[in-house]
Parts: sequence; structure tokens; C-alpha cells
Amino acid sequence: MSRSDSTGRGTGTGTRGTSFSETMLGTVRLDGEDRTRRVRLDLRVRADRVMRPLGTIEARTTGRMRIAGWADDAHAQGELEISPLARRRIRYRISFAADGRRLTLDGWKSVTPLRPLASMTVLPYTLYEDGAQVGTGTLRFPLATQLLPFLASFRFPRHDDPDALMAPRWNGEAGRTEVWYTTLTDPATGAGLWLHHELTAPADGSEPYAHGWAAVFPKDAPVRHARFGPAKWTGGTPGFAADGVSAVPGRLTGSAGTLRWDLTEQPTDTPLFTFPRWSWRRPLLPAAQILPAARASYDGTFTYDDAPLTLAAAPGASARIYGHGNARRWAWLHADLGGGDVLEIVAAVSMRPGLRRLPPLVFLRLRRGGRTWPRRAERTALGWAGLGRFRAAIGLPVWTVTGRAGLRRIRVEVTQPEEGTLALDYTDPDGAQAVCRNSESADALVLLERWWWPGGWRTEAKWALDGTAHAEVGTR
Repeated sequence: MSRSDSTGRGTGTGTRGTSFSETMLGTVRLDGEDRTRRVRLDLRVRADRVMRPLGTIEARTTGRMRIAGWADDAHAQGELEISPLARRRIRYRISFAADGRRLTLDGWKSVTPLRPLASMTVLPYTLYEDGAQVGTGTLRFPLATQLLPFLASFRFPRHDDPDALMAPRWNGEAGRTEVWYTTLTDPATGAGLWLHHELTAPADGSEPYAHGWAAVFPKDAPVRHARFGPAKWTGGTPGFAADGVSAVPGRLTGSAGTLRWDLTEQPTDTPLFTFPRWSWRRPLLPAAQILPAARASYDGTFTYDDAPLTLAAAPGASARIYGHGNARRWAWLHADLGGGDVLEIVAAVSMRPGLRRLPPLVFLRLRRGGRTWPRRAERTALGWAGLGRFRAAIGLPVWTVTGRAGLRRIRVEVTQPEEGTLALDYTDPDGAQAVCRNSESADALVLLERWWWPGGWRTEAKWALDGTAHAEVGTR
């Protein structure tokens, strides 16, 4: 992956959605048991449209399902049908794991005009396994303790179409680079994969060309990689397509040397703008990078050494870059922290006059529990001006980022093992050479702290990634 100085025009428009958190408590009686078990369901709900009381909308849910002595699944997910007046119901369908089994909670709140508040706080439900009933229960929304947190959790984020964000942005200008890249980790073998697709339009006005590479980072074997291209850029696709290689919404296929791949991609989160959202549409900053989906799931095959690596629900993400070329110096991290949490970092020294003498500008986005911190991406990049407290120390094999925004502070330490780091050189649009040193099997330690008064800083969350962080350090 390369870090770019962006100047292209923005594309696409967004619509407002709705998100909120909800906690319900209750009981369940499993078929064949004489006793009831306590249940707690914590949900984060996201809809692509603003909720309207008279309408009906479908929403996605993620969260945690706990059943005393039987289930604790932090990756529960499902759908809500929210139709309080049109159909007088709010229906829940939540899938979760329990004791090695896959179950579905199905139920609805029946909204009664004479008792609207009471009826909207009670959820009778049935548990199913493979379509067969295995239990029944009731969940209740505790007004006394959860009403204020519930109301405070409402957000109306701008919703962007991930497929639209994959569309090419190059408009024929010379001296531009556009990148589509994908990184993921095979949960079965621990191998990391890297697919890099790039369009380069030389600054001298010569013909643009497409090229890229693929790499695999086995857990206990040397890194393998191969390049494809350069090939003529033809455009006309919803993503990248050249030299028999394609990266389009939902699908990645191609071959390079002895490497071959055919993968399907399923977004499991909303887009994440590492840089300020406006900089992708109106790129006034010297860089722009986005993730059409903060997290994605991959299925398919990746073949190397004549042996297919079969992927099933492999976690990872695809990202986009558009700009003039690589930064003077940069570091990048994509870390799937588990439980739906993800951390994305770009720290770079720009090639622009006046900016190249500054310390690295840090753009850090932590999505945790469905919320992104800091709320504004600009917050982390102002440390050099004394307006923020985010710093990056870029080096190898270890680099770090530290920072503070509001009542939280974070420390990130990334280790790229020498034997698991691949160095690749390539040419920028102006003809200069750049080198990236990438590892899809890096380690990362992330410490998030919160200020509590009195008592000072206390640990809010801590993550340790062993060989599953995706990281890179580059120079030009």
C-alpha cells in the first residue's frame, strides 16, 4: 500500500442514517429445563435512513448476547424491523452462538396505542435452532436505568454506499496515483494476505498504466509475492480491472506469477474515513485515504506453492487512496481488535513544500462499540501545531503512536518482524522511487485509557494482537 498526497475531486453523496444502543434484561426457559435463566442483550442498531414514526425501516444489529451459565456471544448480529405506527410492532431477529450451537432469537414488541410506553419496553421471544423451537422468554427495557443512556446514544450519521466508494476517481489528470488494496488474515492458518492494485498516471503526460502485486505471509514460512502489469489502463469498471486482475465491489480475482486468487468480499461495517470526510470529496489536504467498509469478511481461495488456501469468514478490509504519489515518510496500521472493534492509523510526512519539515501528521480512527473516536479526524492531525497531542515515532522494527483527545488517551506500539516484512520498490508519477516495507503478520499493543476524577488515568480497554495486525512503513 502507498500513502498519497491527494488532489482529486470528491465523488458521491451521502444520506443520513440512524444509530442507537439498547440494553434489555430478562429470562429464558429452555425446552427440557424446569428453571429459567437470566438474559442480557446489548445491541448497537444501525439503519441507512433516518427513522420516522409513521414509516417502516429495516436496521442491522450487532451486539452481545448473554444467557447465564450457557451463552456469552460478543458477536451476535441480526436485523430489526422498526414500524411502531404503520405495523404497530418492532421485530427483532438476532443470531448468536451458545454452547457450540447457532441459535436465533425471534420476537417483537407489539405497540398498543392505549399503553405505548409499556408495550414498547416488553419483548416476548422464541429461540430457534435450525427452524425448531428450543426455548421461550421475555426481555424488558429497564426504563429507570437505561432510558437516559438510550436517548443519549442516538446518532444520525451520514451513510455512504461502499460500492460507490470503490469507483475509480481518476479524471485524466497527469501526475496522479489511485490505489485499491485489500489486507486480511486467514483465521484457520494465521496467514496474512495483501492484494495491491494501482493506477499510475505519469507526471510527464505519458500513457497511464495499471500494475500491482499480491503477497502471502504464512505463519511459519517465508513471505511469497509476485507482481502483475504494467498493463494499459482502460477504465470503465466499478473498481480496478487490468491484466486479468480485478478488484470490484464484492469480488477480487486474478493471478500474479504462481499466485492465484478468487475471493468474495462481504462488508460487515460501515465506511470509515481515516482522513476528514470532506477531504475525500473536496481534497484540500495533501492526503486522502478511506475504507469503503471498516471491516469485511472474505471467502474463497488463494493459491501459492501449488496449494490452495481456503478462506472462510476471514477478517480484513479493503481501502482506497487517491493522490499525487507517496509521502516522504509514512506508517500505516489496520488492526481488527475483535468484537466489532477496529483501529486504523495513517501517519505521514508530506512531500508538499512547507509540510515536509513537520513531524508526521497522525490520522487515527478507533471504532469501538459502533462509535468512532475521536469524533473528528482532524483532531489527531494537529499535534504539530500545539492544538493536539498525537505523535508518531516511525521506525523499524517498532513504531509507535500516542495521543489524547477529550477524556481519552491512547498508546499504540506496532512490531513488524523482520522475517515477516516484505520490502517492495515502485515508481511514483514524478519518476521518483518509493519503498514500502509491509507486514500482514505484525504484532500490535493498544492501550486505551480514560481520565476519571478523582484518581487520574485508568485503563478502559487493552488489546494485544499476535501476528494479525496489518502494518507498513515506507520512505521516498
